[in-house]
Amino acid sequence: MQEKHEVIKERLRFVRERMKTENVDIFVVFTDDYHMSEYSGAYFADREYLSGFTGSAGTLAVTQTEAALFTDGRYFVQAQAQLEGTGITLMKMGCAGVPTLTEYIRERLGAGGVLGMDARTCAAQTGMEWIKLTEACGGRIKGDFMPVQELWKDRPAFPASKAYELELKYSGESREDKIHRIYQEMETAHAAYHAVASLDDICWILNLRGDDVACNPVIMAYLLFAPNAVYLYTEESRFTQAMKADLAQDGIQLRPYNQIYADLRSLAGKKTSVWMDMKRVNLALFQSVPETAECICKENPSVRMKAVKNPTELANLRDVHIDDGLAVTKFMYWLKNTMKQYEAGREWNVTEVTAAEYLDNLRSHIPDYKELSFDTISAYGENAAMMHYHAEKDHCAVLYPRGMLLVDSGGQYLRGTTDITRTFALGEVTAEMKKYFTLTLKGMLNLANARFLKGCTGFSLDILARGPLWEQGMDYRCGTGHGIGYLLNVHESPNGFRWKHNPGRNDLCVFEEGMVTSDEPGVYIEGAYGIRIENEIECVGDGENEYGTFLKFKPLTFVPIDLDLVDTAWLEKKDIERLNAYHAAVYSRLSPHLSGEELEFLKQYTRPVE
Repeated sequence: MQEKHEVIKERLRFVRERMKTENVDIFVVFTDDYHMSEYSGAYFADREYLSGFTGSAGTLAVTQTEAALFTDGRYFVQAQAQLEGTGITLMKMGCAGVPTLTEYIRERLGAGGVLGMDARTCAAQTGMEWIKLTEACGGRIKGDFMPVQELWKDRPAFPASKAYELELKYSGESREDKIHRIYQEMETAHAAYHAVASLDDICWILNLRGDDVACNPVIMAYLLFAPNAVYLYTEESRFTQAMKADLAQDGIQLRPYNQIYADLRSLAGKKTSVWMDMKRVNLALFQSVPETAECICKENPSVRMKAVKNPTELANLRDVHIDDGLAVTKFMYWLKNTMKQYEAGREWNVTEVTAAEYLDNLRSHIPDYKELSFDTISAYGENAAMMHYHAEKDHCAVLYPRGMLLVDSGGQYLRGTTDITRTFALGEVTAEMKKYFTLTLKGMLNLANARFLKGCTGFSLDILARGPLWEQGMDYRCGTGHGIGYLLNVHESPNGFRWKHNPGRNDLCVFEEGMVTSDEPGVYIEGAYGIRIENEIECVGDGENEYGTFLKFKPLTFVPIDLDLVDTAWLEKKDIERLNAYHAAVYSRLSPHLSGEELEFLKQYTRPVE
């Protein structure tokens, strides 16, 4: 069997031959599907197939003489390891001296140069920028250059899961009311049509869910709001007869998945207007709108609507977080006790994978559980320095009663989506580990306890989480937090926390009551260890006065912080008060559901510290 890096080299040679044949100078391979999804189904894994890099974010650029993979700080360690021997250079996005992908293309695209891609996997905003770039040098984009289609013989099938409806007791708002609100926004924007391609927006609007993307309960579809009808472009086979009747009753007409391209082109010659979100539609779809139609380029109205959870969704989320928190707390109890059973010389098979499986099994027994919200990250020791490390049965670390285990996990339930990270001491840890764990905790608590005026974005608040680490000359190469969907994507725009603008993201809106966001600072020391502490927090009102409306956060996540890793020498009085208040809340919510040794364990790990 060939080594993996040799397979990658062969695939790149094939691609370069096709580039010569079709006069393509640079070939760009995106991670995205046709809907600009962060996480795509296996059918769309072209970038992984050509590079060997398995991370959820990254873009591959190939010329005749070189290849480069662009990815962000979450994946630097992982990408460096997976690209070794392939001849592909890692471009660490955001680091000094590293060009952006656009700069990289500009430097290498000569006069009359051709940039090849599958335009269905390129965001319209990026594509239009690159069209200007290529035209400036007398070149062009070849949007139907797809050599991987010929090369990848055993590509997985296109996703076509069955859809199901989210009942009103979970959604809190009918699709009729959501559609009405969308049309009101269209009227204000003077848009005759509104094309929606983002899968989570479509599923939220229509109160539909599916299983087309692992851990993301969506269906592959497009949605078009027309003056007198709403068209849903997807396979009819997804729906029962009763569901099709319900859709029809609500004024929604089903059409074949790809027909939206022709339907938009059919507007040629008409003086009309189409609302499209340039970050959430692909270039090919955007180019289907004829020049005679005005394109209103604005964020989908459903993005903000979806981000502000309604009272029903919030009540469900508060409820499901108790069940989810109990699962993680029981896992913590099992993990700590299992480590005490270790004996040198005795057979021992507790690994990152078996630990993850134990937690996954606990979640699966929660009554309305659907699936995980992402593959559980169980990372021991130096593996935790890779933010999105993925352990596999034949390639994972054995756990021993020393060092730390980072576990980032979550579930999809009818009552909502959860996302939590805890870092656990498995035994003896160093003073340095305790120091950075405690500073991470301090930052997490700072942000969770913020009181701020309405108008603040994640830019305004991020320093509360990073400050304790910055004071020590430390940082983490990612945002501090992200929005979270409701039985949808675990990463959801437009709310989030980060300290600098990232043009590729849209997660720094003004905070509003009802938004749910993660709060997850961390420390990642390559080759040594990783630390992350993550809670979900709900934005709530906190009074008004002559200065405006004040907001604050309330925790949704209730799971003990591992006190075995806390060094109070790094905490101030207010930090200790906040930690004790949080643990008192954890105990009050979880203790009625525990008994015996598990209850005693909870008492021990939520005890007040001094």
